[in-house]
Amino acid sequence: MAKATVRSATVTRTTKETDITAAWNLDVAAPAKVATGIGFFDHMLEALGKHSGTAIEVRCKGDLHIDGHHTSEDIGIVLGQCLREALGERIGIERFGHIACPLDEALVSATVDISGRPYLAYDLQPKAAAIGEWDSELIQEFFGGLTDNARMCVHLHQLHGRNSHHIVEAGFKAFARALRQAIRVTGSDVPSTKGMLA
Repeated sequence: MAKATVRSATVTRTTKETDITAAWNLDVAAPAKVATGIGFFDHMLEALGKHSGTAIEVRCKGDLHIDGHHTSEDIGIVLGQCLREALGERIGIERFGHIACPLDEALVSATVDISGRPYLAYDLQPKAAAIGEWDSELIQEFFGGLTDNARMCVHLHQLHGRNSHHIVEAGFKAFARALRQAIRVTGSDVPSTKGMLA
């Protein structure tokens, strides 16, 4: 019997703005170990790990004395690189995932295609300028960095919502649950008529 391939990756990125090490194991469910320097961002990455059924580790020292932009975008870049590397040739994956997640009055749908072609349709509309210490506009920067570097298509759409915390958390949970479906191994070949995902 062939030995199963370990679907995990560790990526380090060091610039003048951030110093990040991240690891993502797609086949182990474990509590996330996250330290971004931004409390609500940590909370969302913990939710991403929990609801995707994966193990995420992120350590970041960023230029938060300026603002959270570089930290948010660069963590998205590094996690996207981890995801792409961990998926490898993507043989047998389900590829697609879709779910709508509620959190009280908020409802967000997420649709994922691990297609090899990056695209983000982002439609979360939190009214608060910041949630805790995380600027609301930086949430899109995170997802943009992740989708571009994972080379995946993601549609995030807010269907209902009033409370900004609820809207964003429902968005992360929906993305995580859709990703959980998409990365699941259910076959034995590449899920594309082209014979490759690119």
